[in-house]
Amino acid sequence: MEHYATAPQDRIPFPKKVIYGFGAFVNNMLADAIGRMVIVLNLGLGMNPALAGLVAALPRLTDALTDPAMGFISDKTRSRWGRRRPYIFVGAIAAGITFALIWQTPIGKTEMYYFGYFLAGFFLFYLAYTVFVTPWIALGYELTPDYHERTRLMGVQNIIGTSAYMITPYLLAIMTSKRLFENQVDGAAGLAIVIGVVAIVLGVLPAIFLRERFADDGDSGISSFTDGVRQFLKGFLITLKFKPFLKLCVATFLVFNGFILIAAFQSYVIIYFVFAGDADAGADWVGHTGLLQTVSGLVAIVIITWVATKIGKRRAFFISTGISMIGYALKWFCYTPDNPWLVLLPAPFLAFGLAGLFTLMSSMVADVVDFDELNTGERREGMYGSIFWWVVKLGQSVAIAGGGFLLNITGFDVALGGEQTEEALTLMRLCDAFIPVAASAIAIWAVASYSITEEKAHEIRMLLEERRGK
Repeated sequence: MEHYATAPQDRIPFPKKVIYGFGAFVNNMLADAIGRMVIVLNLGLGMNPALAGLVAALPRLTDALTDPAMGFISDKTRSRWGRRRPYIFVGAIAAGITFALIWQTPIGKTEMYYFGYFLAGFFLFYLAYTVFVTPWIALGYELTPDYHERTRLMGVQNIIGTSAYMITPYLLAIMTSKRLFENQVDGAAGLAIVIGVVAIVLGVLPAIFLRERFADDGDSGISSFTDGVRQFLKGFLITLKFKPFLKLCVATFLVFNGFILIAAFQSYVIIYFVFAGDADAGADWVGHTGLLQTVSGLVAIVIITWVATKIGKRRAFFISTGISMIGYALKWFCYTPDNPWLVLLPAPFLAFGLAGLFTLMSSMVADVVDFDELNTGERREGMYGSIFWWVVKLGQSVAIAGGGFLLNITGFDVALGGEQTEEALTLMRLCDAFIPVAASAIAIWAVASYSITEEKAHEIRMLLEERRGK
C-alpha cells in the first residue's frame, strides 16, 4: 500500500482541531442525554415504556426532511460569514434553550398529557439541534483536503466528543439522588438547565474561531424557490445513489443502532438482574461501567487513528468493530449477581465500537464528498453530512422505540421491582448481549467492498486540484 505524506499547508493546527471537537461534545452530550433522560418518563412520571419510546422516536422521523434540507441550505448559503458558521452559532443557542425548557415538566398531569407535551417539545428541540449540527458536520469535511489529516481531525474531535460519555452515564444517578433532588422529575429539570448552558457556551465556539475553505459571498446558483426545490431533489437523489456512501450509511446504522438499543437495556439488566432491583446501587454501576467504557474509548480512538494511517480506514474499521463484538458477547458471562464487579470487564472491548465508527466513518465521508465532486462538479458536504447523520439519528430513534417495545415483549414490569420473572431477565440479557453482535457482523460485511483507498483518494484529490487550477 502506498502512503502519502501530509503537506504542512494541509495540517489543521491542534487548537482548531480542539475547537471543532467542542461541537462533537455538544452533539454527543445532547443526543445521549435526551436518550438517557427519557427513562424519567417511565420511572418518574409513570408513562408506559412503549409510549416513552415513541415520544423520543417520532420527532426524529422529521429529520428525514429537515436534515437534508438544512444540509442543502448550508451548501447553498452565501454570506460574509460563510456557508456554515451563521447556522452553527444560532443553532447552538436555540438547541441549548429548548433542551433546558423541555424538562421543566408540569406535575400531576395525565399520561396522554405528558405524551403530547414531550412530543411537541422534542420536535422543537430536534429542529434547533439540526440547525446546529448539520452545518457543523459539513464544516469538518472541508477543513482539510488530506486523507490522513481528516482521520486525525476526526480522531481529535471524537476524543473530545467521547468525553461527553464520561458524564452522561451518571445522569440517571444524578437525577435519582435524594441528596440533590426531591425526585427524578425535579432532577431532570435541574440537570437540563446545566446541559443547555454548556451546549450554548461550547457550541458557538466553532462558529467564532474556525474558517471555511469554500466560503464565499457570491451567487448561490438558485434563481427561484422552484429552482431551489429542483436542485435539492437532484442533489438528494445523487447522494442517495452513490454506492460508497450507501455502504458507510448501512454500516453506521447497524453499529450505532445496536449500541443505542442496548444503552437503555444495559441499565435495566444491571439494575434488575445484577442488583435485583436496587436502583441506587444499579445506577451507580451503570455510571461506573459507562465511565470505564468512555475512558477506554479515548485510548481506543488514539489506537484506531494510528492503525488507520498504517493499514487504511476500511481495515481499521474491521478491527475496531470486531473487538467490540467480543465485548458484547462477554456481557452474557460477566453481567452476573454473583460477581457484580464483572460488569466492568466488557467495557474496554465495547469502547472500540463507537471509537472506530465515528473516527473512521466521518473521515471516509469526507473522502466520498471529494469523489462526488469529481463525478458531478459540485460540493455537497452539507447534503452528505445531513444524510449520514440522519442515518445515525434514525438508528437512535429506532433503537429507543424498539427498546421500549422489546422491554414489554420480554415481560419486564416496573411494578415488580426486583421480583422480575426468570424468563424476562433471560430475554433482557439475550437482547443486551447478542443483538449488537449480529448488527456489527452485518456492518463489517457491508463495508468489505468499500472502494476508496488511500491511493484512490490521493488520485481524486490531484484531479480535483487540477480542475480547480490549484
